[in-house]
Amino acid sequence: MIKLYGTAMSRSARCLWALEELGLQYEHVPTAVADAKKPEHLKINPAGHIPALDDNGTVLFESMAINLYLAAKYGKAPFWPETHEDRGRAAQWSFWVMTEVEPHLITMLRQRLLNPPAQRDEKAAQQAAEALKGPLKMLNDHLAGREWILGKDFTIADLNVASVMSFAMLVKLDMSATPAVQGWLQKGLSREANKKVRAMK
Repeated sequence: MIKLYGTAMSRSARCLWALEELGLQYEHVPTAVADAKKPEHLKINPAGHIPALDDNGTVLFESMAINLYLAAKYGKAPFWPETHEDRGRAAQWSFWVMTEVEPHLITMLRQRLLNPPAQRDEKAAQQAAEALKGPLKMLNDHLAGREWILGKDFTIADLNVASVMSFAMLVKLDMSATPAVQGWLQKGLSREANKKVRAMK
């Protein structure tokens, strides 16, 4: 049985979403962020973070690695692309969103929601929003004339990028200048598998 350790209120949500999209049977082991440093969880993920995956003895951590593994092992086209070229592009966009987008969104989350009110820095949040303009324009230009990131079909690339971009909704990031991103994101987040995950804890 596949086990996923984490909470839907964290990066673990993207792995739960992948499991749901793939229609796999799995056990969700609710694990709070604060519990990830406990000795029993450190045996699963010595980095002390969530999510972590145990696929019948194959243990993995890092959400994007988990998702690419699940898609490669259990997915079929088009969700897991058939060609090596499109698989490379799926990895490319997954890494791109982690390096170019997520750090700025995390800054905004901390400064607008997570930090105690007295410790929030709106200037830092605004600087992060400004830094996102370039990556958002890049994605918007890429999506012009495309339904999904790799073309006409929803793939693991869309799931991975949309799961990160979903933080933009929480921090009320203004995306009016990138309507293609807005439309694509709303379409991705409205998928039934993601809605099921959002109802979890």
